[in-house]
Amino acid sequence: MKDLVNVQDYLFAIADVGDWEGEEEQVTETLNELIHFAWQLLPDDLDCETIDNIINGIWEHLRGDLALIEVEFEELTDWVIHYIHSSLDEKV
Repeated sequence: MKDLVNVQDYLFAIADVGDWEGEEEQVTETLNELIHFAWQLLPDDLDCETIDNIINGIWEHLRGDLALIEVEFEELTDWVIHYIHSSLDEKV
């Protein structure tokens, strides 16, 4: 249940993202914006474990990927939409 967890628990600090050759702040901001975007897409009745897996999976998929600093934000949100839909389809 989405109301049992808080999006703030999933957000990253600059120190969490590692070395991005001076782009750590941008990576952190983009990643946190993607997490907020994903959060809005998740159904309210989704179980906590699935929420945790999906939100943590965003970082797992994008970790070290230059797309976080090279791609337009809209392309990243398109990827998040696809990723969430795929994750939810797998759950069914």
